[in-house]
Amino acid sequence: MIDGTWEPRPASRWEDAFLSGNGRHGAMVYGDPADDRVIVNHHFLVRPNGSEELRPPELADRLHRLQDALLSGDTTAAEDFGAGRPLVWVQPFHPAFRTCVRRGRGLQEAVAGYRREVDFTSGEVTASYEAWRSSVFVSRADDVIVQHITDPGPTADVVLDHSLPGAPARLAVGRSAVLTPDGARLALRVGYPDSGLGYTGVTAVRVDGGRVFVAGEGIRIEGARSLTLTTRVVRGADRPDPGKLWAALPCEDYATLLERHRPPHRAAYGRASFTLRDAVPERELPGSELLRRPKSPALLERLFAAGRYHLLSSSGALPPRLTGLWTGDWDTAWSGAFTTNANLNLQVASAAAAALPEVTEAHASLVHGQLSDWQDNARALFGARGIVAPSHTDGASGRTRHFQRAYPLHLWTAGADWLLQPLLEHAEVTTGTPDAALTGALVEAALFYEDFLSREDLDGNLAVVPSYSPENRPANASWGTVNATMDIAAAHHALTTAAGHAPGHPSAGRWRSLAARLPAYLVNEDGALAEWAWPGLRETYDHRHLSHLYPVWPLDAINPYDTPELAAAAHRALELRGSENDSAHGHLHHALIAARLRDPARVSAALDAVLGGDFFHNSLMSAHYPSRNVYNADAAHSLPAAVIESLVQSAPGRLVLLPAVPAAYSAGELLGVRTRFGSHLDLRWSQDGATAVLRPTRDAQVDLRTGDRHALTETSAGNPPAPLELTAGVDRVLTLGPR
Repeated sequence: MIDGTWEPRPASRWEDAFLSGNGRHGAMVYGDPADDRVIVNHHFLVRPNGSEELRPPELADRLHRLQDALLSGDTTAAEDFGAGRPLVWVQPFHPAFRTCVRRGRGLQEAVAGYRREVDFTSGEVTASYEAWRSSVFVSRADDVIVQHITDPGPTADVVLDHSLPGAPARLAVGRSAVLTPDGARLALRVGYPDSGLGYTGVTAVRVDGGRVFVAGEGIRIEGARSLTLTTRVVRGADRPDPGKLWAALPCEDYATLLERHRPPHRAAYGRASFTLRDAVPERELPGSELLRRPKSPALLERLFAAGRYHLLSSSGALPPRLTGLWTGDWDTAWSGAFTTNANLNLQVASAAAAALPEVTEAHASLVHGQLSDWQDNARALFGARGIVAPSHTDGASGRTRHFQRAYPLHLWTAGADWLLQPLLEHAEVTTGTPDAALTGALVEAALFYEDFLSREDLDGNLAVVPSYSPENRPANASWGTVNATMDIAAAHHALTTAAGHAPGHPSAGRWRSLAARLPAYLVNEDGALAEWAWPGLRETYDHRHLSHLYPVWPLDAINPYDTPELAAAAHRALELRGSENDSAHGHLHHALIAARLRDPARVSAALDAVLGGDFFHNSLMSAHYPSRNVYNADAAHSLPAAVIESLVQSAPGRLVLLPAVPAAYSAGELLGVRTRFGSHLDLRWSQDGATAVLRPTRDAQVDLRTGDRHALTETSAGNPPAPLELTAGVDRVLTLGPR
């Protein structure tokens, strides 16, 4: 089994529930014949906590004094800039409720004949035991959760249950049940404490045979042959009339609804694939068994497929949260927010290459929907035009709200460039040119730096001050300081990219001039790329973030081909970097950078740390820490990107084949990759060599490189030119042999 996973028992924990989603609604399926529970999620369900109307404080009039102090050597000057305010997290993400179909005692252990399965190609989750079968999917066509149950038993009770772990005691809850000729309609209205806001969930129950009664908080069904439940959630202040919501639900049968949903989901999921030759013997094992075999090629193969499936399923109205689109607990860690200084970009890192434009479109929706808030941040905090992105957002507001002496995330100015980079990669993959909306955002990022970069060091270089390297601090200074390497890289990239894509802008020449005056990267006494390019600041190596290696990944501004000395320094920085608290995102970030620096041993070690660290639940959704501690999508969604980067890397003018392949994965296929110079690529490799087929969608001139263990020997037309010339519509076959 490649495009799915299965288990021989129901889920006993919500973390192990199989997942389905359409980027708006999400479903978590336990698959218990006796108590068939499906947790209902929706991307827009965030609970008011007092932060929703907060604006960034007016600090710009204090900025000049702060800059003076930091430049003069006061290493703690930034601790009072915006600190002292109460720390307010964004509105926390939470589940809606669970639909429950209860018919008797549950199955706690594996029993003969029971099977729970999720099909990644359709998004359908099924569970079966004897004559009972439950099937669930979340429709991309109709935006509803659909469940069909055969043989519900002599008696089945159906209820919408909001009382999931952590639910506030003072929720205002109202229920209604209305019998209809074909079954019943259920509604659940929930109001948040001390708020006019809430949400409404409605479920239409269609019953084949038997009788239906209103009973308790739901309905009771006797003698039915099958049930079909169709569920939708709406958030808002107006508490819509359930009757109107019921009327808007699709009324077709399960098979018809599934057939309408399947084509768009299958088309998206099926664009790319990854298989390993040595995975075949263990390919049919249940996921829980594979997770006990961390060295199994079949495990990596399945996690790659699951990662693309979950990433696609959690991206639509918004990109994936820290928990993707799913949670079974009202008290999600870090508010279940979008953490933008590492996690979100890592999760969507594979979108362009792995042919998931739906993910990038969701990311674009978040970014473009918040630009006015980002402008507020720039003006209030720094007195500048342009945009400054927050480090946390709930998806509803993009205003900076996280003010703290430790982790002063409000000082992070690189966020806009960092968050625009996935959109730029998507443009390179598709048309080669940013659209008007993205170009406008790139200009806004440059306008910020045009105003903000007003101070100089003693050598006449521009100084980025205040500056912050998420989420680290120098060993001998406070968090807010001068010339964080990530900030230098972001400023340079934002200015030059905007000038390149908006050459007619009145400030384009000034942007190029400012970029040229930024300080050079610093190589420290250890021979490593320093995290702060400012004299006297000492490194803190044991940290989960690798913010200072932004110019390596994803920017490609430091690479082994154009900047070999800086690439060696970056590699030294990677060698010295610890993993601190073993956060999954740190290991995968390490793998992505190691792949760019052509280090297969480090890629392998980072993947081994995740595969062998008990990070994955039986659902194949991941955790933030080892031992499945804190449900979190970082590892699940980032792993496909690390695999792809070890096999194929591309930039607008470069292709690198097999740059950092772990030795354990000796043969396989990676099909359907998209490159940033506008080609589709299929790669097949083994210890004897490799073949890559390029299908260009536009003309391109490409610098072709290979990993150290391989040599390019021929193409379909003989030895390749240098650089490789590609013509739209004309396939090219590249053959690599071992050195």
